[in-house]
Amino acid sequence: MDVIDPDARIADLVGLLYVLNNIFNGKTDLYKLEKEMEVDIDDLMPIVYTAERLGLVAVESGDINISDKGREYIKSGMIQRKKIINNSLRDIEPFKTAIELKSFSLDDILEKLKDNGVQTFNNPDGLHDLEVILIEWGVYSRLLKKTDDGFEVNTQDQS
Repeated sequence: MDVIDPDARIADLVGLLYVLNNIFNGKTDLYKLEKEMEVDIDDLMPIVYTAERLGLVAVESGDINISDKGREYIKSGMIQRKKIINNSLRDIEPFKTAIELKSFSLDDILEKLKDNGVQTFNNPDGLHDLEVILIEWGVYSRLLKKTDDGFEVNTQDQS
């Protein structure tokens, strides 16, 4: 089951894609990428896995390659980037469950995720991590709107 990593951030995604495309011409060894980005591999992997789940990169045998979708993302303006992320999130948790619920509080979605077998947020920081992901990825991409009671799926035009 694909889940957005709680340690993955949009800014890290942009940095990863830019370095991969502009410095390594779209393909490199993860070790070289780690050295170029000056981060520990443990800090790099959450965004690598998330980028892979979003279809922006492919990882195989220690190598990372930017996908056509990843190249489109970095060449696009902000509105198109948000659309790419919005469309890519729809089959990834917690957004798959969010779409199913349509409108929800943090507690509601956490309970539904547990019912669906998603264990990522079953820890002391889980509720906070879930909220950060919903805001940073969901609200950023306009897939979700923040409401007084929690969140709801944005049914308005995504442009």
